[in-house]
Amino acid sequence: MATDQREIDERIQTYYGEVFDEEARLTSRSAQGPLEFARTQEIVRRHVPEGSILDIGGGAGVHARALVDGGYDVTLIDPVSRHVAQARAAGVRASVADARDLPFEDAVFDAALMLGPLYHLASSADRQAALREAHRVVHPGGHVFAAGLSRYIAFGKVSLARAMPEELPGEWAALITGGAPVSGMRFPAGHYHTAEELHAELEEAGFSEVSVVGLEGPAGLYLETVAEADAELSDAALELARAAEAVPGIRDFSAHLIGIGRA
Repeated sequence: MATDQREIDERIQTYYGEVFDEEARLTSRSAQGPLEFARTQEIVRRHVPEGSILDIGGGAGVHARALVDGGYDVTLIDPVSRHVAQARAAGVRASVADARDLPFEDAVFDAALMLGPLYHLASSADRQAALREAHRVVHPGGHVFAAGLSRYIAFGKVSLARAMPEELPGEWAALITGGAPVSGMRFPAGHYHTAEELHAELEEAGFSEVSVVGLEGPAGLYLETVAEADAELSDAALELARAAEAVPGIRDFSAHLIGIGRA
């Protein structure tokens, strides 16, 4: 049965508005958060050394605030009013809006971040709508960075460290073959990507020079279980993530994949 996007949208409001602290996820919830933050910042700045950036689904503004501090002109939109309030409190220009219907004219930003919307959208049509909107508001030649959640990491989380059933459950098969979330999750997931699928979706939306990299690398999943990591461990995880980011198959061992394309 097809996933109801309206139900996911409602769960997003409850999850991020009342239950989960998105700001803490990137800062203090685990040692994985600072790794994800550092890697995202370095990838964005590698491609976009200066200019105006639209942070689509930018959450509490952790990335946006760091980019503002780095001299970028950043505008944030998010569907959750709590996130917008947190971003504004951090000094980020922010408003409530939906990634599928951006309230901006054509070609007004140098780059756009989409670090959350795609994995909350169940249908290919909705993901294409969001990608095409990002393409529309970025200057020709500008970069868009679109995140997906790794399908293989998601499958590992539901299947490992437990007895393997003789017959693969239908939900597990739907996850590994099509990226559909399993039932009963608190997290309002809509879709899990492979690197190849994310690459294809960016090309379908009209982007050129598309590449997909793994964000946290193979050590990221372990760091998610650690409250704090010393400098040696953090540096090792960062170097491993950098070394493995573009290796086919290995990049899917990152919890987050980042698709990069030019408008």
